Amino acid sequence: MLDKLNEFTESHGELRPGRGLVTGVIALSLAILCFLGVLAFHFPEYLTTPQLRKSYNVDVIRKIMLGALAVAGGISLVNIIFNRARWLSAFAFLLVALTALLGGHQVHVNPNFPDNTPYIGLDWFILDLLGSSLIFIFVEKLFALRRDQPVFRAEWQTDFHHFIVNHMVVGFVLLATNLMVHKFFGWAASDGIRGWVQGLNFWLALFLIVLVADLVQYWTHRAYHEVPLLWRLHAVHHSVKSMDWMAGSRQHILELLITRTLVLAPIYVLGFSKEVIDAYIVIVGFQAVFNHANVSVRLGPLRYVIVTPNFHHWHHSQDQEALDKNYAAHFAFLDHLFGTAVKSDKAWPEAYGVLGDYVPNGFVKQFQFPFTWKG
Repeated sequence: MLDKLNEFTESHGELRPGRGLVTGVIALSLAILCFLGVLAFHFPEYLTTPQLRKSYNVDVIRKIMLGALAVAGGISLVNIIFNRARWLSAFAFLLVALTALLGGHQVHVNPNFPDNTPYIGLDWFILDLLGSSLIFIFVEKLFALRRDQPVFRAEWQTDFHHFIVNHMVVGFVLLATNLMVHKFFGWAASDGIRGWVQGLNFWLALFLIVLVADLVQYWTHRAYHEVPLLWRLHAVHHSVKSMDWMAGSRQHILELLITRTLVLAPIYVLGFSKEVIDAYIVIVGFQAVFNHANVSVRLGPLRYVIVTPNFHHWHHSQDQEALDKNYAAHFAFLDHLFGTAVKSDKAWPEAYGVLGDYVPNGFVKQFQFPFTWKG
């Protein structure tokens, strides 16, 4: 069973309904999330995010966990009885049983634990995966661009591995980027400028933080395309051949650290308030997923102002007229201003991915790729 599961996680083929694989993956995913949730309950000081743990409604979380355990266990049993991907469902059922043995939705939480320990954001990973999948899979089905593209399309396992790693190390990423920003940009902070920025109207400050961040993002993104050494990292992100809510997760961890440090630097130097930064995080989190999604959204004339899925899909295109274009993450007018906006008579690109398709499949190979590529 373990050999089959290992082979399955390395596969890059799409999954179609009818053989129990899709329902088996759903059951296994829910079982894994419940198991991780129980571990987070047992070791909150090491596995949960300090900023999030203060705002949890534990009773609601317990009810959600009970529902997820019931769904995962029920699907698993049905698949086992009707011999549909029995090996996959058996593994999911074993995880459900193990989660129940560890306390399940009734696990006791010790409220007295230190608040300043090093941590892995397991809770952020669970919430982000649940929230993103439930919202964006629904949106993609409702407004699908490519209606024949399944939820579990080719290479979904690779992007899921990237999702896991890049979200699990959120604590490390935040710590590393904060240290680098303070070390390299602390000298530039000015109380006068910070006071002025913090005195701005909330909506004006929000517009300013998104604009400043996107200007840095634009030139950083452009450098990833134009500097060969940086392209080694960024090519991993561009190797995705199917656009959907998981595609944006395919990103080399070094690129993630570099980009977040450079974008965070002006935000720190200018001294935006916590409320403005929190709102910006919501915006950037939504757009990072939505603009890669398999949705047919263009927004009419607003597409020349705001980055939409249509705008960003062109950035991932193999079409000749779209290569090294559409760099902005939030404001499309930046590309029009700097002359890097795609100009095409077609509404949508035909194919995605790196021209030449030289980036290997699989998370481990893509992690190694920037250091081994001979091109």
